[in-house]
Amino acid sequence: MTTVVDTNVIVALWDRDDKLNATAQTALDAALDRGTLVVPAPVFAELMALPGRTESFLDAFFQDTDVGVDWALGESVWRVAGRAFQSYAGRRRKQGGPGPRRILADFLIGAYAASHGFPLLTLDEGLYRAGFPDLKIVRV
Repeated sequence: MTTVVDTNVIVALWDRDDKLNATAQTALDAALDRGTLVVPAPVFAELMALPGRTESFLDAFFQDTDVGVDWALGESVWRVAGRAFQSYAGRRRKQGGPGPRRILADFLIGAYAASHGFPLLTLDEGLYRAGFPDLKIVRV
């Protein structure tokens, strides 16, 4: 089985001071025991925003950890993400919010997992549960 890894899990893994560091490592190890790990391209892009994270650093990290990067999202992923983001923005407006607080990358990650039928390993169950009710979520 393939598991999609959310950006926040890798960030927690890299932050040794994060209280979720060991939990993230355990969750990644368990997911790897069940099959393969993959991140969609938006996770790679989000990770580049962290201090000291270059393309070569990320390439080496993903190669060393056997986590695949899927660069091809495809039309269906974009459409699913767009519908989920549209629903989210509508819910925010109904609640009196100024508009979306989340970024599109979150919805692309969820749509990627949902479109492929892969479970998503994440620290942010609420967002993905609301946006993708049928998505199997593995919470760290």
